[in-house]
Amino acid sequence: MARDGNYSKAPIVIAFATSNRSNAKYKVKVVRNRNIDELIDCNYIIPGISAKCIIKEVGIGEIFVDRYKKKYGI
Repeated sequence: MARDGNYSKAPIVIAFATSNRSNAKYKVKVVRNRNIDELIDCNYIIPGISAKCIIKEVGIGEIFVDRYKKKYGI
C-alpha cells in the first residue's frame, strides 16, 4: 500500500557543516514543508544547503533546534 505523503507536519531540523574541513562553520536549518523521506533521499536538493555541505544530524521536532545549537556552539 503506497503512502500519499500525508505525514506529520513536525519541523525537520538539519545540522550541517559548510564543508568537509575541520574549521568549517556549523549551521542549523529548519524545514517545515517537506517530510523526512524526501529530505533523506539522496536525489533531493535541500533549499539553502549546498551540495558540498556535510549533513551531521537530522531530527524531527522543535526541541532539536536548541539541542543542535548547544551541541555545535551556534
